[in-house]
Formats: sequence, C-alpha cells, structure tokens
Amino acid sequence: MSSKVAMNKEKKTVTLLDYGGGNVRSLRNAIDSLGFTVVDVQSAEDVRAAKLLVFPGVGAFGQAIEHLKARGLLEALREYVLSGKPYLGICIGLQVLFRGSAESPGVAGLGVIEATVERFAAEGKSVPHIGWNGCRLRRAGVSLLSQGARAEKKQKGEELAELSAASKFYFVHSFRAVVDDEKVRDEWVLATTDYGDESFVSVVQRGNVVATQFHPEKSSRVGLEVIRRFLTGEYVAQEGQAEEQEQDRLWAKQPDKTELAKRVIACLDVRENDAGDLIVTKGDQYDVREKADGDGPKGKVRNLGKPAELAHRYYEEGADEITFLNITSFRGQPLSDAPMVELLQEVSKRVFVPLCIGGGIRDYVDANGTKYSALDVAGLYFRSGADKVSIGSDAVYATETYLNKNNKKPDGTSSIEQISRVYGAQAVVVSVDPKRVVVAAPEDANGHAVVQRKDGSYVWYQCTVKGGREARDIDVVQLVQACEALGAGEILLNCMDADGSKAGFELDLIR
Repeated sequence: MSSKVAMNKEKKTVTLLDYGGGNVRSLRNAIDSLGFTVVDVQSAEDVRAAKLLVFPGVGAFGQAIEHLKARGLLEALREYVLSGKPYLGICIGLQVLFRGSAESPGVAGLGVIEATVERFAAEGKSVPHIGWNGCRLRRAGVSLLSQGARAEKKQKGEELAELSAASKFYFVHSFRAVVDDEKVRDEWVLATTDYGDESFVSVVQRGNVVATQFHPEKSSRVGLEVIRRFLTGEYVAQEGQAEEQEQDRLWAKQPDKTELAKRVIACLDVRENDAGDLIVTKGDQYDVREKADGDGPKGKVRNLGKPAELAHRYYEEGADEITFLNITSFRGQPLSDAPMVELLQEVSKRVFVPLCIGGGIRDYVDANGTKYSALDVAGLYFRSGADKVSIGSDAVYATETYLNKNNKKPDGTSSIEQISRVYGAQAVVVSVDPKRVVVAAPEDANGHAVVQRKDGSYVWYQCTVKGGREARDIDVVQLVQACEALGAGEILLNCMDADGSKAGFELDLIR
C-alpha cells in the first residue's frame, strides 16, 4: 500500500458539505459502509480545514449557490477547490464548478471550469435524464474511473467492483455541462455520456479535484467503488510514482455512444397487518386478504415478508431501484407514520440504489389541528433516505383541479408543484391506479381516450383514488398529461384488472 493511501485511511474522516438538497443520508451510509466517518461543515473554517471534502446534492443551481453565500461558504469552497485538495462533487457539486447555469440566469458559479451548464433539449427525448447510463473515458492512466496499467494487479479473491466501459451509473438531471474549449476539455473532462443526440460531461478530474454528474451513492456496487477510490486516494498517481498513461484493459473497448439501460424496479406494496406489523403484501385486483383457497388463514392480510429484508434481497439480486407503496396510508397521518420512516432509515444503510416511497404525500391536518403540507411530508421522507416520492390519490385530485377549475394552468398549490419546485421534477413520481371501462364504441366513452384491445373490445382506463376504492371521471391520458404539466418527472403505471392475474403487463394501457 502506498504512503498516500495509508495516510488517507489513518484519518478516516470525510467532511460533508450538505446544503439540504435532497437525500444525503444514502451518501452518509455509503461512506460509513466503507469505514470512514462523516463530519458536517458548520463554518467556512471547516471547509478550509477539510482533508477530504464531499459536496453532494440535487436541486436548482441558483438555490445551491445562494445557500453557500448565506452560510458564508462560497469563497471558502472556491479556495479549497483551487488549492487542489481532495474534492468530490456529486450532481450539483459538479455543476457549481462551472461559470454559471441556464437554470439560474445571472447567478455565478465558482468559475473554476471555464464553461457553462445548459438545459437538455427536449426534442426526441424526455427531460429529466433519469436512469442508468454509461461513461466514455477520454483519458488513459489512473483516474476516478480507471486503474490504468494497475488494472491487471487486482488481488485474487478481492471483492471490489470493477469499473469498466460496461459499467452503468445512476443519473437524474435536467441540465448538463458541455465544454467546447479544447484546452479546458483536455484539462478537466475525464468522461462524457450521451443522452439522445446530446453528449455531456459526466465526470471531471484535475488532480485531486473530481466531480460526477451521476450519483455514485445510488449506483450500486460500481458507485461504491467510485466513492472508495476517492476516499482512499487511489484515483490519483501515488507519491513517488510516475503518472501512468497506459489504458486500463477494462476500458479498452468503449462504445461509440452510451445508452440508457432498461431498469428493473422492485415495487413493494406495504401495509400493517392485523397485528400491527409492517409487511409486504400482494393483491388480487387490489384485494390483499387471503381467500379460502389461499396460502394463509381466510380474511388475513397476505404476508410476503418483511420490507427491509425483501428490499435488500432484491438489491443483492440486481434490482436498479426499490419502491415502497404504503397502500393504506390514505387513512392515516403521514408525519406520525414512524414505521415507514424507520423502514427508509434501515433500508438506506444497506441498499445503494434509488429508493422511492409512496402513500400519504398530501396536505393534511392532524388530530391537534396542526396543518402540514405535502412538502413537509416529502421532506421527512427525503431526510430519512428516500430519493423520490410517489403521489397517488393526490395526483388525481390535482388533475381535477387543473382541468376543471384552473383551465389547464398550474397554480402552484398542488403537492406535485410544491415538491418539484424545491426538489426538482426527478423527485416526483405519479402512481396511477386505473381500471378498465368497456364501451361498445369509442364515441360512448364521453371523450375519454379509448384503446382497442386484441380481442376487439374498446376500453378506456379510469383513474381511481384511495387504493382503488373510488373511481373518478378522469382517464389515464388526462392524468399523465396534467401531472407532467404540474412538474412530475416519472409515471408509475399500474392496472387494477391485471393485478394478481399473472397475465403479464397491461400493454394496452401503455399504448
């Protein structure tokens, strides 16, 4: 082991600059799992004194810069980065290195990298860019992503993830950095990624200063390896060693263009059983109680296991994302739902892929008459380990208001708008629970979007609320279009009729 690696391991302390944007608990847990301790920045002196500084976060560029200014940290951060001491920026921590961003016109970034951040063009693709994508390495030798010639020296039996041209990392962003100046590009840009017809900067590195557009703390084992390489100092040539320029064998064959991978998302319906224990259940057309010919006592809630254990199992088996849907939360008071908060806190210690939680994301008044907003509920879940929240019934109510009262104009009051305004569209998923309505002909659907099924019948998909218990006069197309306009980033499509049928996906619904 080199002297530099040993020195970093002896310190075992990482300074975290948390500006309050999104879920940082997962990063803390990732660092902890690698044997390091996190200390939080409280003052500019903490930044200047840091030996290893990590700046993560999601959200608006301007919001991050203003937060740094308000706490008196902006100049200290600029000085730290320019000093060349070890720095890892994640997502917004990469973008603030640039001069500015189209997301926040007139707001200056650190200006360490002479280029700007622009919004993705929407033509031909969805924005935000959400999912698992690859990187194209632009530089040979030792770096955050490559071991250079030392790639052949991996110890036998070592259980470290390999970073290679085939590795996929988790991205979630609407704005991207592009460096046109060749000199700046050669100095800073370590890797690029493609989305649609656009290429953007996904990793920068100059000496000890590195930053990623992707979220390593949410990129499973390869992401943990990226963090480990930074923490141990293995991402730079070691003291007393010449800079190696030989290409890593694992990056020898790179694609001409990176592509998003198809995702496998484990979606777990959770609720309390009759004994008050939080369990994973599964319905038959949303009926989760055992029938006479079922595996358990008739009338009991079907119990498939403990949520935390199943989540970790699916993570180990390769799931790219875990979603928990609390299917009875519409009855209760979300901020007093301690089991769901504890579940997120527990799962985020061992599961390093995106976590989404749904159920009860709404404005409400508690038993004492205290009012809480959907943003309050979402904020608690984000602090507890969630990366996204899934909105169900409240999205239907918001759509009704959008269509019938506001003449298809957002008014800023819906749960979707509240949360996306602060945390970004990528943090808001809309979960749709529709059921088929059969009509004799398309004109009998009262203007709703109709699809013809393979058997020749005509159906439209009616949205429901309260776990499918109540139908509303809105079709799926109306809902998803309204929710996109209100600021949702993803749609989770369910189908009550197909639930528990073992007949596969409801492809007519997707059409």
